[in-house]
Amino acid sequence: MATYETFASVYDAVMDDSLYDKWTDFSLRHFPQKAKGKRLLELACGTGIQSLRFAQAGFQVTGLDLSREMLDLAQKRAQAGKQSIDFVAGNMLDLSGLDTFDLVTCYSDSLCYLADEVEMGDTFAQVYDHLAEGGTFIFDVHSTYQTDEVFPGYSYHENAEDFAMVWDTYADEPPHSIVHELTFFIKEADGRFSRYDEVHEERTYELLTYDILLEQAGFRDVKVYADFEDKEPTETSARWFFVAKK
Repeated sequence: MATYETFASVYDAVMDDSLYDKWTDFSLRHFPQKAKGKRLLELACGTGIQSLRFAQAGFQVTGLDLSREMLDLAQKRAQAGKQSIDFVAGNMLDLSGLDTFDLVTCYSDSLCYLADEVEMGDTFAQVYDHLAEGGTFIFDVHSTYQTDEVFPGYSYHENAEDFAMVWDTYADEPPHSIVHELTFFIKEADGRFSRYDEVHEERTYELLTYDILLEQAGFRDVKVYADFEDKEPTETSARWFFVAKK
C-alpha cells in the first residue's frame, strides 16, 4: 500500500474539495437514524479533511492512516478546527489495537490500494470484528469501467507557485488494475525545486466479488450505489458505494 510520502505535502492542493461534501452527504443519508454522537472510524483518513467533517457533524471520530506525514497534517487541521479527533498510525489490515465502533468509513477508493482479494477480504473481516452489533460500514471503490476504460491514458498536470506535478495513469497486468505515475517538483526553502517520483497501484474487482467477500466476512445486509447518488450502478458508473450492516 502507498504511504504518500511526498504526496502528503501537496495532496490537499490537488484534491477536489467538493468531493468531501459529497462523501459527507452520502454518509449522513445512509448512517442509521440518530447516529450522531456515535463512534466513527475513518480508515485511510489521509490529511483529515473528511474526519473533520464528521467531527463537525457530531460524531466521535477516530482516523487511521499508514502515513504519519498525512496524520501530522490531519492533527494540525483538527486543532485549527477546534475538534477532538483521535488520529492513529496503522494498517487497515490489522485493527487489533482499536476498540469497537458504531460506524466505519473508507472513502476516496482507498481500498483499491490493497494488493489482492485476500487483503480485501482480510480488511472486511477486520472491520466486521471492530463494528458494534448493528453497525454500518460504508466504502467506495473504482468501478471496473473506471479502471478499464477511463483511467488508462489519463494525464493530469498541475502548476502552482510552490509546486508542480505530472500525473499519468496506465493499465496494469492484473484485471481491472492501474498504475499512477506521479512526478512532483516541490519548492524548497532556498527557492530551488526538488523532484520526487512516486508510483501508486490500484485494483478493483467485479461487483459480485465484493459481495462475496463482504458475506464471507459476516456482513448480511449489503446495498450498492453509484457515483454519490442513491441509484444502482450502471455500465458506465465510475465509483461504486457499498453500505454494509452488521
